[in-house]
Amino acid sequence: MNDRQWDVLIKGGSVVLPDGVEVLDIGITDGRITGLSSNLPEAAANLVISAAGKHIFAGIVDAHVHFNEPGLGDWEGFATGTAALAAGGCTSFIDMPLNGLPPTVNLSALKLKLDAAAGENGACVDYAIWGGLVPGNIGELAALSEAGVVGYKAFMSYPGDTGEGCFMNVDDETLMEGMKAIASLDGILALHAEDEAMVSALAAAKQAEGKVSLRDYLDARPPAAEWEAVKRALHMAERTGCKLHFVHISTPEAIDLIGEAKQSGLDVTAETCPHYLAFTDEDVIRIGAAAKCSPPIRSEREREALWKQLAAGEIDIIASDHSPCPPAMKEVTGGNYFDVWGGILGAQSLLEVIVSEGGLKRGIPLHVLSRAMSAAPAERFGFGHKKGKITFGFDADLVVVDLTSPYVLTEQQLKYRHPHSAFVGYAFDCQVDMTLLRGNILFNRSAEAGGERTGGGGQRLWPHVAGT
Repeated sequence: MNDRQWDVLIKGGSVVLPDGVEVLDIGITDGRITGLSSNLPEAAANLVISAAGKHIFAGIVDAHVHFNEPGLGDWEGFATGTAALAAGGCTSFIDMPLNGLPPTVNLSALKLKLDAAAGENGACVDYAIWGGLVPGNIGELAALSEAGVVGYKAFMSYPGDTGEGCFMNVDDETLMEGMKAIASLDGILALHAEDEAMVSALAAAKQAEGKVSLRDYLDARPPAAEWEAVKRALHMAERTGCKLHFVHISTPEAIDLIGEAKQSGLDVTAETCPHYLAFTDEDVIRIGAAAKCSPPIRSEREREALWKQLAAGEIDIIASDHSPCPPAMKEVTGGNYFDVWGGILGAQSLLEVIVSEGGLKRGIPLHVLSRAMSAAPAERFGFGHKKGKITFGFDADLVVVDLTSPYVLTEQQLKYRHPHSAFVGYAFDCQVDMTLLRGNILFNRSAEAGGERTGGGGQRLWPHVAGT
């Protein structure tokens, strides 16, 4: 009989707690944190891991990834996508409803998605699923809610063609009626906020003039397209009472608008992404098609303003918006960047970007950054009772990070199905050493410990309702 107190004991790490950093030991039993103190006895544990000189963060909860199963697993599937997440310190994610065939806009499509995630080549970290709001599926939303989606995603601009039956953007009537339906379900609507009329007109005018460079693409999706869409959506939310979550916000002015709406009583949150915090438009021109996304990466002024807003708590959530594709879809034909697939592969780099750029270079407290990456998304989307914090009784989802281990990312280090990314060649100031999901080691950088392995198996997360 095993009478030891802990299955795993992590010794001597600088633990990033909800309100600061403290050198502590962490005891883990049956996948949960059951000890959190100094000088816990090693003899009481089956496995002891030394974290001396390292920092321990709560596992990342990435609320915005695109794993393309079913139907487009050759772009990225759950197996490779979650291997990359684990290597980057992510222990839970929420998969978006588009870029799969069929998209997750009804129950039958949701079942296909869940079967893929739970299958032999499925997710090695915990997961939840977004449903979609598209023209014609408002009658499906209640069933999706009953089936446990965390919320619904809609595009206010064209999301890009992935084939027959692809995910489509909403018009204003669908958006308004969808918000009414989602409010009646006490759901959350996640919005890609760019004004379609503005960006499509600007893109058409540029291409008609033969202006098809990467700079022309950036100019065709101006900051005003984001502001106008955010304003319109907030007005509809005020009328319908629908909870909103704005994804991948790229401008400080949009964050200000969302902040004003919060102060007026609207239930609304804002997300930004590592690429908006790491790069500027000049970097995009230098990197090329790998850095094309929408909304596009903005100027240095906007990047630095976003960092200030994040430090002040005005940005709620950081998520990767991992948007993979085969390399051929990033090739530029005839110099026309408008035809290149828009999306950045960044799931593996989220934590290392934010800690390097925010914590080490800009001095933002690590617990503030941890909240935006872990606790805030867990709380917003229904897992805040067990995910996102290092505290008693929570799942032992932990990331050991070396803040004194700079490195330059290479293609060979990427775990994606297609190892390309705008972050290749990026100089990080820290590195993930180990990732544990419910106390099981998913990733271990140490060659002495045998490199990396998967274990524990990803489990589906259902949104938790207080009192149930």
